Amino acid sequence: MKFHPCCCINRQGHYNIDDRLEKGVDAIVSANLFIFLGILVAFITYSVVMYFYQRKLVKNLNEEEFRAGYRKAQLIDIREPDEYKAGHILGARNIPLSQIRMRYKEIRPDQPVYFYCQNGLRTGRAGQFLKKKGYKELYQLQGGFKTWTGKIKAK
Repeated sequence: MKFHPCCCINRQGHYNIDDRLEKGVDAIVSANLFIFLGILVAFITYSVVMYFYQRKLVKNLNEEEFRAGYRKAQLIDIREPDEYKAGHILGARNIPLSQIRMRYKEIRPDQPVYFYCQNGLRTGRAGQFLKKKGYKELYQLQGGFKTWTGKIKAK
């Protein structure tokens, strides 16, 4: 019997080469799925580790504690300018997270830094950066600006 390139013979009889191609495609899809899942797990692990690391660097204060100390410190709003203009805590300076690498020298390292964003997520990243630059006393408003019930100023 001659071998034909489109067909293969095994003990069970004839079967088409398409079956072999289909099994190969399934193997490739399975391998890609494992790679995707591995990347996803790595990303989630990195995010969780960074979250807890950032929380360790910046002390979380409830509104009462934040109110008690922010007048004796530097109050920084790290939201973007349009968010700041829509409303901010009275006395806050706007240094957005997107500009903090260029403007961090405007913040004195010898005084406590109280900062906030909209919901408390960006402050961890800002705190991580400032800690690397030598800032020691970093505090954030727990829950961010959306939880603030004190006086605000809107432009």
